[in-house]
Amino acid sequence: MGNWVVNHGLSTFIVVVWMGINIFLFVYFFLLYDSSDRFLYTRHLLGSALSWARAPAAVLNFNCMLILLPVCRNLLSLIRGSFMCCGRSLRKQLDKNLTFHKLVAYMIALMTAVHTIAHLLNVEWLNNSRHGVYDELSTTLSELGDEQNTSYLNPIRSTTTTPTMFVFTSIAGLTGVVITLALVLIVTSSMEVIRRNYFEVFWYTHHLFIVFFAGLVFHGAGGLVGLHSLNISTWMFVIGPMVIYLFERLLRFIRYIQKVTYRKVSKRFIDMEVLNFLFDILAFVSLNQIVIRPSKVLELQLVKNGFKMEVGQYIFINCPAISPLEWHPFTLTSAPEEDFFSVHIRSAGDWTQKLITMAEQLPEGSQGPTMGVDGPFGTASEDVFDYEVSMLVGAGIGVTPFASILKSVWYKFKDSNPKLRTRKIYFYWLCRETHSFEWFADLLQGLEKEMEERGMGNFLTYKLYLTGWDQSHAAHVMVHFDEDTDVITGLKQKTHYGRPNWDKEFEEVRKDNPTSVVGTFLCGPEALAKTLEKKCVKYSNVDPRKTKFYFNKENF
Repeated sequence: MGNWVVNHGLSTFIVVVWMGINIFLFVYFFLLYDSSDRFLYTRHLLGSALSWARAPAAVLNFNCMLILLPVCRNLLSLIRGSFMCCGRSLRKQLDKNLTFHKLVAYMIALMTAVHTIAHLLNVEWLNNSRHGVYDELSTTLSELGDEQNTSYLNPIRSTTTTPTMFVFTSIAGLTGVVITLALVLIVTSSMEVIRRNYFEVFWYTHHLFIVFFAGLVFHGAGGLVGLHSLNISTWMFVIGPMVIYLFERLLRFIRYIQKVTYRKVSKRFIDMEVLNFLFDILAFVSLNQIVIRPSKVLELQLVKNGFKMEVGQYIFINCPAISPLEWHPFTLTSAPEEDFFSVHIRSAGDWTQKLITMAEQLPEGSQGPTMGVDGPFGTASEDVFDYEVSMLVGAGIGVTPFASILKSVWYKFKDSNPKLRTRKIYFYWLCRETHSFEWFADLLQGLEKEMEERGMGNFLTYKLYLTGWDQSHAAHVMVHFDEDTDVITGLKQKTHYGRPNWDKEFEEVRKDNPTSVVGTFLCGPEALAKTLEKKCVKYSNVDPRKTKFYFNKENF
């Protein structure tokens, strides 16, 4: 339990507080509308459906106030980087912003369903009361307010009005239909299968949040029982977050119109000249380019005035030639010490494939397509140098934030940076195909050579795992097994086949670092994240004199 508290205590506390507030709001307003004398006659018309409609509405107001804040990335980056009070534990919570965003969205979807069903019943009962279907008191209450300047309990004013007609002609009914449809589209298109395979569908439908919030404000103003509810309007809850988000988008627009340039565009395969180029600092600061790797990974090296970054951060990229509205997140693979920034883009959908195709068709020496860049934004990887020991785990293209980290390590050693606190890095990279190693192997070769020359061969321990291979590849490896370097990567460290035994790896790290705080960083799939989270809990020790593992995961 102590180990669990170390890694999950604060996260669980935040969720419990949030859930507690939701439960309190629901129960408080349910009992208020169910028992207060102020709503006696309205309850006679609507029964318990009044409470079942108004209690979810209170919860909806609270969660609609929260839903935008976790996606205000500039605000989160400001909190993460500017305030000294933002310690390691709080920064870990900021890295879970999208998880909290999803939790709030689930609550909104649930409360919307309850609220909608209750109001559908309300409309039916109000209509029946207007037509005299129920008792005499219900009919009398429904007829009140027919005279001028007199308020009424039943908003259905005519015996010829049907429930369907009322829903589509009243402000509350019409806006309710609009925001419910918008919410259904937003939630369904956010499913992982849609997000992974049809990102454009997710991207465009998610922007229906504008329709949702606009309709929400008018819906609250023209509520079905708004004349007899507390003097609390929806706009009071959402106006603050909406203003913050408006400034967020304004800042993004300003960044979008700032010019992004390429110093050179070239397309070539990787070779030893590239290796020398990567670690020649003079060449690094004078030549920016586009490089197409053999494994269909596009490298963009860009320049933008005033751009400042930290290791492991990410940016959003827009290419108007492909789509003027779509923005896609990519982790920066350059180091802060370089005077340009770079990303590696793997073909993983229509947008990325179109961008790679455009780059392949560029004439030699020409400028690349016009780019809009928003960011950089903070991530968990920023904290890598705050730990004495770091475990970096990347899967496939998820290795990109660690490229930035390892490059920065190289520069820090080159400049003998006294602020480098980290004394040991364990790096694990899992790939399904051999060609995935191509673009990154040269960086590891340079680091391997540099560490040996400085007598610090033990600073970086790396293990590459190939999780998929065929029979011909296995036969080729067997023939060349006795060679000094690996047949796939050319590195001295041989490639491992299969998946890591994480119990063995964590046990070795704990044994080699018996009194250290170890930061475990992952950029990879959720299944691997769950495994590593469990191992961090299992192998941590609450004794401050012994090893502790802190889990950190990249989220976009």
